[in-house]
Amino acid sequence: MPRYYFDLKDSKGIALDEEGLDLRDLVAAQNEAALSLGAMARDAVATASGADQMEIAVRDDDGPVMTVRFAFEIRRARQS
Repeated sequence: MPRYYFDLKDSKGIALDEEGLDLRDLVAAQNEAALSLGAMARDAVATASGADQMEIAVRDDDGPVMTVRFAFEIRRARQS
């Protein structure tokens, strides 16, 4: 079973995954990255004041395999 590593990148910097996860295939790694990124986005939206972008770079022992990216922007027509 291949081991995949999920490096997190946002406006605060990069956090490298040193442990990784054993997953059955690339589809499982994609699902894991998407779910993790969704949770990160949900947390970020709660404190958002403008625009932000975050991503998870997935790699295996041979190198990069995919990047999953999320970007959002809040534009207010009025201030409360």
